[in-house]
Amino acid sequence: MGGTAGTATGGGTRPRVFLVVVDESREMRNALRFACRRAMHTGGRVALLYVVEPAEFQHWLGVGRVLEEEARLEAERRLQTLAAEVFRETGTMPTLYIREGDRAEETLRLVEEAPEISLLVLATAPEQSDPGPIVSHLVKNLHRLRVPVTLVPGRLSDEEIDALS
Repeated sequence: MGGTAGTATGGGTRPRVFLVVVDESREMRNALRFACRRAMHTGGRVALLYVVEPAEFQHWLGVGRVLEEEARLEAERRLQTLAAEVFRETGTMPTLYIREGDRAEETLRLVEEAPEISLLVLATAPEQSDPGPIVSHLVKNLHRLRVPVTLVPGRLSDEEIDALS
């Protein structure tokens, strides 16, 4: 677990950036805890991605726009709350991303487009045979990944995550 804290750029190093995809699941908390602990121990940073999924209410354009605006405001509120938590845990503010579209596809796109991201941290669903939609999508698109992916088991306790990270 030793090594450098980042990738050489110019004359210095840049910190590792651990990307966590935000949703409302319990297992997302595991991914966030793991990413914060790894960032803290390696001099890295955390990045948070919230994907606003398109409103399904497209029959009336005005209603769809209102729903999308409400979803974006909720995304901003959620990210600000989590950013404060990341700051408490790591001492640094995370990078925040908000995208619109399919969560799994937007995660892949962000990793492709943002060279500063060095690791994707996801958690698996705790009691299902299906690891979750993002993990399943990534497995089908491994050729598009340019960074390692860490899968944190969703059933781990905080103490178990702390011991591993």
